[in-house]
Amino acid sequence: MAGSTPASAIASPAQGTDRPRVGPWREAWRRFRKHRLAVVSAVILAALVLSVLLGPLVWTLPIDEIDFSKRLQGPSWEHPLGTDDLGQDLLARILYGGRISLAVGFMAMAVALVVGVVVGALAGMSGGKTDAALMWVTDLFLSLPQLPLLLLIIYLFRDSLVGVVGQELGVFILIVIVIGGFNWMQVARLVRAQFFSLREKEFVEAARALGASRLRIVAVHILPNSLGPVIVAATIDIAAAIIAESTLSFLGLGFPPDIPTWGRLLFDAKDNLDFAPHWALFPGLAIFLTVLSINFVGDGLRDALDPRRVL
Repeated sequence: MAGSTPASAIASPAQGTDRPRVGPWREAWRRFRKHRLAVVSAVILAALVLSVLLGPLVWTLPIDEIDFSKRLQGPSWEHPLGTDDLGQDLLARILYGGRISLAVGFMAMAVALVVGVVVGALAGMSGGKTDAALMWVTDLFLSLPQLPLLLLIIYLFRDSLVGVVGQELGVFILIVIVIGGFNWMQVARLVRAQFFSLREKEFVEAARALGASRLRIVAVHILPNSLGPVIVAATIDIAAAIIAESTLSFLGLGFPPDIPTWGRLLFDAKDNLDFAPHWALFPGLAIFLTVLSINFVGDGLRDALDPRRVL
C-alpha cells in the first residue's frame, strides 16, 4: 500500500540489539590471543612452572646423591642434563632449584605490588604535601644503587634472621623482602598517574555525589580500573626478581650451597666452563627462557589491556 513502511525496515534496527555483550576481560583475552609471541611465551612459561612443580614427582633422583664415578659427565640417558663435580644429577637439582627461583620471583613481585599500590594510591588520592613527600621517597629509592645495597643488607642481616627462623626460610624471607623492597617504585608511579587520571572521571564524581566514602571510591571504582598497567608492571617485577636472585646467588650471597637455585648452580659451575659447559648451560637456559617468556607475556598484556591500541 502506498505510503506504508515495509515490515523489514521496521525490524532491521532491532536485529543488532540481541548481540551478546562482551565483557572487558573477555575482550582483553581476545586481544591477547592475537599476540602470537605472547601466547607462545605463555605456553613456555606454563610448561616451565609445571615442570618445576611436578617434575620432582616424576624424576625422583635425589638432589644430594653423590657419585664421584660419574662426576662432570655430559648429558646421557641416565642423567639427561649431565652431572656436576660431585656426580649429582643436574636435572633433579634444576627442577628443585626452579621452585625456589620462581617462588622468589612471584613473592618479591607481590611485595613490590603491595607497597607500590599503597604508596601510589595514597599519593594519587591525597595530593598536596602527602603526594610530594611520597614521591620524594620514591625518587630517593630510585636514585639508590640497588646491587651494592642488596649485598650490604644481606651481608648484615642474613645471619641474625637465619638464627631466628632457620637457614633456608630465613634467606628466602630476606631475599624476597629486599628484592621486593627495591622494585616497588615503578608500580607506585603508575598507580599514582592512574589515580590522577581517574579521580576526575564522571563515574567517580557520581559515586562521590551518592555519598560513597573515600575508601569505597578507591577500592571499588578507581583501583580496579587502574589494574591494567599494574598487571603489566607485575610481569616486569617477576623477571627482575628472578634475575636479582640469580645475581645474588652467583655472587655467593644468596642461598647456601646445599640449596641449588638456578643462580647458585651458575656460581658453582663458573670454574668448570672449559670442560663441563653443560653445568652452566642448562640453568642459564632456564633463567633465559623464564625471563624472556615473562617479558613477552608482559608485552601481550600491555597490548591487550590498552584500549587505545587497535588489534
